[in-house]
Formats: sequence, structure tokens, C-alpha cells
Amino acid sequence: MTYSIQIIKLFFAVDDHIFRIKQAEVIKNPWKIITLLGLFSVLVFTWMSVIGIGSSLISNGAVLLDPAEYELQKFWFIIGRVIYSLLFVLFILFLSSLLFYWVTKVPYKKLVLMQVVVLFVMLIERLLWIPLVVYAGLDWYVSPFSFGIMASYITDISFLIYFFGAISIFQIWIIGFQIKFLCKLSAIHKGWIWSTVILFHVILWTLTAVLAYADVHLMNRWFE
Repeated sequence: MTYSIQIIKLFFAVDDHIFRIKQAEVIKNPWKIITLLGLFSVLVFTWMSVIGIGSSLISNGAVLLDPAEYELQKFWFIIGRVIYSLLFVLFILFLSSLLFYWVTKVPYKKLVLMQVVVLFVMLIERLLWIPLVVYAGLDWYVSPFSFGIMASYITDISFLIYFFGAISIFQIWIIGFQIKFLCKLSAIHKGWIWSTVILFHVILWTLTAVLAYADVHLMNRWFE
């Protein structure tokens, strides 16, 4: 059986597509969709950087820089985001798949297909951040789609706000999708799958919070 991924249709028949992936002996044109998603990721992150999303700390220090230095800072910020977008794609599609392979022994190519769907959802989430930042002035960690906005009403601890801000309804859907996918394709106990997927995401949320917290404090010290 040959399977050709159709991301949009998959969302309307998740169980059917997972079954077809399980039965598939040949995955048709996986590199085509991977390349398109890679380009999509670069476009999304470049667009976000060009309109200034994530560059507030650089803007805050603009008064200490002459115009040429400030423009150079902005240029390197955009280049950095382009590089980050490519690393982001590599991590989500290939390194994450490798980690799940070590635990579940599901064929690696099929795990990459799972992560293709995950990457697509994550990029859609980032697209939705853009109008929230531009028109509502909301940072990613207080998006109405995340738990960060609730955390901000409960605590003033930045790290906790960043941590819960990394948990969104998109992330919850991704966890549910990965658990369903792996349970259908893997023979290992479901408890191990649940534990692996949830622990994996908790680690990612923690790293996101650590990096966000460190960025703020390092940049504040830089511009003191």
C-alpha cells in the first residue's frame, strides 16, 4: 500500500489516515511536503522578524545605538531567525522522530510523517501570534490560546508565566495526536507512550521558559 500525505484532509479524518499510514509499505513523495513546510517555516519566522516580533529587547536598546548599528542589529536578528527556523524544522521533524523511534520502534519514516503534522500545527499557531502581537500587543506567552494569560493573573513569577505560556490548545492537540498515532502503530504499553509524549513536551516547555527567562535578563544586562 502506498500513502501520500494530505495534511488538510488528515484533520478531517485523523483515525483513517493513521490507519492508512500503519498499513503503508511505501510513503509517496515525503520530501516534497517536507521541503514545502521548511519554506513555509522560513517565511513565517522571517515575516515575524521583519515586523519586529521578538525584537522588543533590541528596540528597547535602540537609544544606546546609532542608526547604522541599530539597522545592523535588526539585520542580524532577521538572519538569526531564518537560521532558527531551519533548526526548528530539523528538530521537530527529524530529531524528535528519532527520540520517539528509540522508545516505540515505530518505523522512522512514519514517525517523520507524524511530525510533519505536528510542525504544520505549530506553524499555524505562530501565524496566529502575528495579529495578536500587531493588533492586540500580546506576547506569545500571554496568547489567549495559551495558559500563560491565566498564569499571569495568578503569579508574577516570569518563569512560570513563560512555562504555562508555552502550553496552548495547539500543544494539547499535538499531544493527543501523537499519543493516538503512537498507540495505533506501536506495540509497547500505552502507559509508556503517554509518559514519553508528556515528558517530552514538559521538557520542551521547560526549555522554552528557561530560554525566554534567560533572554530577558541577558538583554537587560547588555543594555544597562
